[in-house]
Amino acid sequence: MGEFINVGKKNDFKEGQGKVVDANGKKIALFFKEGKFYAIDNTCKHMGGPLGEGEIEDSIVTCPWHGWRYNIETGNNVAMPNIKVNTYNVKVEDDDVKVEI
Repeated sequence: MGEFINVGKKNDFKEGQGKVVDANGKKIALFFKEGKFYAIDNTCKHMGGPLGEGEIEDSIVTCPWHGWRYNIETGNNVAMPNIKVNTYNVKVEDDDVKVEI
């Protein structure tokens, strides 16, 4: 079991948007959608684009560099499900958002 690292306050995140956070030196793409948090690796498997800066629609984030799309709940690439980025557990304690690494 990993350790939960505080990555910000709940009010730091906007509904329907992603943000790149640092969890003990690891860059994580954190998304706030419909009142729930989702965390995946920030690095796109194609050419390393920053997924946390991508646009999300429904449960899909689009890499801003070349358009690769990933499900923020599962980490699976939409077009090639055998390609996957890591997902991370997220919890909110009081107002603190924490990611398990």
